[in-house]
Amino acid sequence: MKIFTSILVLLALALIVFNITLLDFKNPFQGDSIVAFIGIAASFCAVLILLIFRISKRIEEKTNGQ
Repeated sequence: MKIFTSILVLLALALIVFNITLLDFKNPFQGDSIVAFIGIAASFCAVLILLIFRISKRIEEKTNGQ
């Protein structure tokens, strides 16, 4: 499960980088830049959720080990 979440985190980070390349810094709230902002926000949320999941699994392993 650790490898799977690591792969998903890497994919989400790759999507963040890709969406940053789509941003138009001269007109950030027009056209494809809005879609890029939404993609960055969604990928950032995915990274946070996956990290919370990994932390919760680590806590579960420690409590079951006692």
